[in-house]
Amino acid sequence: MFALIGFAELVPILVFGGFIFGVWSVLSLISSRNSRAHDRLERISRPTSLAEIEEPKKNKERFQNVMETAKVLSAPLMPKNEGEASALRNKLANAGFRSESAVSVYLGLRFACFLAFSLLGLAIFLPKYGLTLTALKPIVAFVGVGFYAPAVVLWYLRTKRQEEIFLSLPDALDLLVVCVESGLGLDAAMRKVCDEMKDHAKVICEELSLANFQLQMGRPRREVLHDLGVRTGVDDVRSLAAILIQADRFGSSIAQALRVQSDSMRTRRKQLAEEKAAKTAVQLIFPLVLFIFPGIFVVLVGPAAIQIIKVMFKKST
Repeated sequence: MFALIGFAELVPILVFGGFIFGVWSVLSLISSRNSRAHDRLERISRPTSLAEIEEPKKNKERFQNVMETAKVLSAPLMPKNEGEASALRNKLANAGFRSESAVSVYLGLRFACFLAFSLLGLAIFLPKYGLTLTALKPIVAFVGVGFYAPAVVLWYLRTKRQEEIFLSLPDALDLLVVCVESGLGLDAAMRKVCDEMKDHAKVICEELSLANFQLQMGRPRREVLHDLGVRTGVDDVRSLAAILIQADRFGSSIAQALRVQSDSMRTRRKQLAEEKAAKTAVQLIFPLVLFIFPGIFVVLVGPAAIQIIKVMFKKST
């Protein structure tokens, strides 16, 4: 049948079918949205039933079961002292995981990956090579990958988050200086920064919003600022928090402290840019030697080498 129909006749049929599918998808989306809104209105209008009361409890129990499983799996890898646990908790907070159960979930996931990759290595290489040294090496490699893969992923997430905070901090600090010098308090200035930069600097706005929420809950400003520096793990944020703590302790001007920190941060970034520019000449040596010099050598010396080879063959004949 399709052999009798040409491509020109098939195109309108396909376009019509795509149009019908698009209209059907839009109508289905609208109907599902209306049905969800209708169900929500019915749930609000009628008294709460026993099933609806128990539904959040079931979700909590399901989540609690997952947490208990993670705790059981993380038991072999749990830190032995408080120092190691605090360091791991800080690493997870630097990556954006601030939950109380983040350590248990991370270690449980790491142990699960260890078991999964171990079983995968045994299933792949043990039937093929048997209990030999040839099978032991790839199995050990699989076990190492499974054990260290979550740590590498955590390091990557932590590095990217800290880099995003480091890049967006100058704009936030400049806006904070402007807000404080215009007469706003530190809390109102942080809220203003979050409102203005929430679209293009989500990470630092999230951290500032959390700090502002802790201030509103009544925590001392010194503890909130210290936690902000520790939670982000960025040196510039730590120095900013230290300067604000000192300004709050000694009663000096916060606007002046922010201005000094902004100038010092700008100088530091200029020095980092100069350092990277100075390293460029050294870093270009390896691409030049490996990729550019061989091509130049072939282009310049190649014709002369060909002529030398021809002359040598003529003399030998």
